[in-house]
Amino acid sequence: MTSLSELQDFIRFQDNFKNFLNSSKVPDICKTESCILGVDEAGRGPVLGPMVYGIAYCPVSKTKILNDLGCADSKALTEEKRDDIFCKMLSNEESLNTVGWVAEVISPNYISNSMYRRAKHSLNEVSMNSAIGLIKKAAEDGVNITEVYVDTVGPPEKYQAKLSEIFPNYKITVAKKADSIYPIVSAASIVAKVTRDHALKLWKFKEGLEMTHTEFGSGYPGDPLTKKFIRDQIDNVFGYPLLVRFSWSTAELMLQEKAATCVFEEVDDEGATKKANTKSISSFFAPKTDEGKPRKRHKFFEERFLSVSNPFG
Repeated sequence: MTSLSELQDFIRFQDNFKNFLNSSKVPDICKTESCILGVDEAGRGPVLGPMVYGIAYCPVSKTKILNDLGCADSKALTEEKRDDIFCKMLSNEESLNTVGWVAEVISPNYISNSMYRRAKHSLNEVSMNSAIGLIKKAAEDGVNITEVYVDTVGPPEKYQAKLSEIFPNYKITVAKKADSIYPIVSAASIVAKVTRDHALKLWKFKEGLEMTHTEFGSGYPGDPLTKKFIRDQIDNVFGYPLLVRFSWSTAELMLQEKAATCVFEEVDDEGATKKANTKSISSFFAPKTDEGKPRKRHKFFEERFLSVSNPFG
């Protein structure tokens, strides 16, 4: 992958409702020299579109390349500047030989299902699992990681302790606004943000909607175009298209207001009447109360005149 058009082609052929990975080739120098690795995300807060986790890594001895590329907090850069820096990461010879990256695109469908399933999986858990998975992938691909820097929105202490437990051989630093402190995290931030921007622009509606990103906006709840999309693109029965994180309160409230009410039949409701002589499943596992009664022997044993004996008695 050497250009944004190739990135777009790659994204265009992915399934929107599935998570997928995209990565650079691991530079040879990253397999032999000690490397720093940064982790950051893009799209944690939007009600529309995927969340993307990104990592970037390079040798400790070559960190100057990050400053030469112009790596800074992706949120402080314009979209054009982010695209320009990522293009350099894809095509600049020095960058290709020293800096590697991986991005995981986490679908809105996966996020919502994780938060709604019986054993609830919070957004923090989804985020942490993605970060851990990306660090492991880099290590499995041969990157000689010695230091890891992670951006977080929550309390960094607990997160850092968990990562240190999983990766005891790495020096782990977790900090708020790490993307504005450590250039390697800034690089990861740019990888994540550019990937999300283009994933949103190239979104394919499996539901048949003929819309472009210019009609649904950035995906953030405060965006007027996003508000309009959430208000207008709701099916009375099926709810929202897969672009929407239906577990977000913005979407939940609109579903309650506009969608048909769903009533699920209660199973084994306490107030329901049961048929006479109907046993509950749990009764088969309860201890027997009529221990004095002899249990009838199975026909198999009676026909063969078999009895229980204790040869060691």
